[in-house]
Parts: sequence; C-alpha cells; structure tokens
Amino acid sequence: MGLSDGLLNPTKKAMVIDDCCKMIEGQLASKSGISGIALKTAFAALKGVKPGYIPYVVEQILPQCFTALDPIWSQGVEKGDPIEHLSANRSQTADALLGVTDARVKNAKRQIVRGTYEKLRGSAKKHVEEAVPDLAKVIDNYTKV
Repeated sequence: MGLSDGLLNPTKKAMVIDDCCKMIEGQLASKSGISGIALKTAFAALKGVKPGYIPYVVEQILPQCFTALDPIWSQGVEKGDPIEHLSANRSQTADALLGVTDARVKNAKRQIVRGTYEKLRGSAKKHVEEAVPDLAKVIDNYTKV
C-alpha cells in the first residue's frame, strides 16, 4: 500500500489536505526579506484566483506527490525513521515534489498560475527543502496505525 492509498482514503483526505494547507501557510509566515515578500505576494495572487483555490490545488496534486515520495518514505520506514529519512534527503525529496509541480504547471490553464510559478521556480527548491521536515510530520501523523 502506497502513501496515496493510506493518506487519501475518505476518512483522512480532508484532514490531510487541511494540514498540508496549514503547513504551507506556516512556511510562508516564516519567510522574510525580499524572497519572503515575493513568495507571500505570489501566494496571495494565487489565493485570489477563486475562493478555495489553494486547497483545491493541494487536493489535485497530493496523489502524484505521494506517489513521488513513496520510494523515499518506504526507505525511511525500512530504516526505522521515515521523518528523519525524508529530512536527511531533502534534496531528493524536493526534486520529487518539484517534478510533480513542474509537470502540472505545463497544463495550467490560468496564465497567472503559470507566470507565478515560472517567476519563482528558480528559488523553489530551497523553499521546498526547508518545508520537508514539516511535510514529513504531516505524512507521519496519518500513516501511524
């Protein structure tokens, strides 16, 4: 059973999406300086696309994200600490997640979505790497039996 199977079952799905959105908000709140302002501005623009847009996007990409993370998470489970394994392999984890978003943005119908993503893509890996420990904790909360 993969992460998608366990984390997106009907009893957990809404909670996982909500916790992922809260994690994103928390990550944004922790950003400062010019890059923080740019990220917060871009996020505000995306939130303005339509009400509920961010949770909708999170829901749409989670299955692919979990599929991309499955091998790394499974290695961590085998080693006894998947949270630490994802955190220790932040670069690989970020690459897996960004591979999903890169593929998705190519098919984005809204120019604001494509344009915003393309402007921030150059610095995205650093920010995703910083978020990996928090994402690993969210995943762990819902994979415990």
